Amino acid sequence: MIIGIVAIAKNFAIGRDGKLPWHHSADLKFFKETTTGNAIVMGANTYRSIGKPLPNRLNIVLSRNSSVDPAPEIMRLSDKEEVIDLAQYLSRDIYIIGGAEVFKSFAEDIEKWLVTEVADDVPDADVFMPANFLDDFTETDSRELAEGLIVRTMQRRQD
Repeated sequence: MIIGIVAIAKNFAIGRDGKLPWHHSADLKFFKETTTGNAIVMGANTYRSIGKPLPNRLNIVLSRNSSVDPAPEIMRLSDKEEVIDLAQYLSRDIYIIGGAEVFKSFAEDIEKWLVTEVADDVPDADVFMPANFLDDFTETDSRELAEGLIVRTMQRRQD
């Protein structure tokens, strides 16, 4: 299954200066527990902001630039189609973890979203999710991670 996972502020912000605009340990713990043992797909900028491959996950970086795979733990793929082709051979879920352009390119392929709503408002953010990114999805579950952090599970509607 292809799953989008994102933490988002009230104003749809997801980034500032190449990084997350907040630090919530409960959200980071949820992300780690959820994605461990699975594949994660990120753009080159997201990979650079993380700075290293995340352990116990298949790290896939989307980039046409061959200098992006400095670590043997990184699988560099050129485009979304290569990820979709790979998905049929994997016995694990694929989590799309960002950034905004990668989320946008997988918009039609994501079957489920895990959206952590962060109570913060980030007026100086420079990366945002589109306000309508969940229009084709229905909430199937929600839970509080910590005060001010709600994770909503959103499943694509089968119309």
